[in-house]
Amino acid sequence: MVRHRLARPSPRLVTGAFLVSGVTHLVRPSVFTSAIPPALPRPRDIVYLSGAAELVCAVGLLTKARWAGPASAALLVGVWPGNLQMALDATSRVRQRGAQPLDLALAALAWARMPLQVPMIRAVLSNAGPVVDAPEKS
Repeated sequence: MVRHRLARPSPRLVTGAFLVSGVTHLVRPSVFTSAIPPALPRPRDIVYLSGAAELVCAVGLLTKARWAGPASAALLVGVWPGNLQMALDATSRVRQRGAQPLDLALAALAWARMPLQVPMIRAVLSNAGPVVDAPEKS
């Protein structure tokens, strides 16, 4: 019998995304400040912190550190409101400007990214080293 399972992104793919996104957060924070929900204070500081967290998690995933999977999963859950804000903003731009091809594409990508958080979380959790060291054989 052939079993089908949902495709899961490779932990390396998520690590690469964390590296690129983390550097972009630090080098060009203005790209992300509008994604910070308006209710949160000091959006630029949040962008810097989330960029640093992405880089730390990327290093942890690369080295298969025990904490990296859970920390990366928490980071992905933590940035979800920002991803939602980006999708809402992109939809608002489509409504304001009309159906411009670039605006439509950006809105579609922003909304498509929302459900991708789930397989990304599964991927980072599968990459982590053991939470408890296995007992040594004598």
